Amino acid sequence: MARHPDVDRRRASDKALPGTVPTAGDVARRAYELYEARGSEPGADLDDWLRAERDLRAVRSGDAPKKV
Repeated sequence: MARHPDVDRRRASDKALPGTVPTAGDVARRAYELYEARGSEPGADLDDWLRAERDLRAVRSGDAPKKV
């Protein structure tokens, strides 16, 4: 069976440092924290998710971001 072309599209940094890749559950928890910090207003779920991924990668690579 042929592999889908998107299988290896992860960023090079993710391949080089697999410990820095957060799980979906980790990202979901952090995104919810960001949502609550914004006053629980809907409409920025993608922004929260993407920021959560960045935050978690930074924490795991030793370059922790500022807390909300």
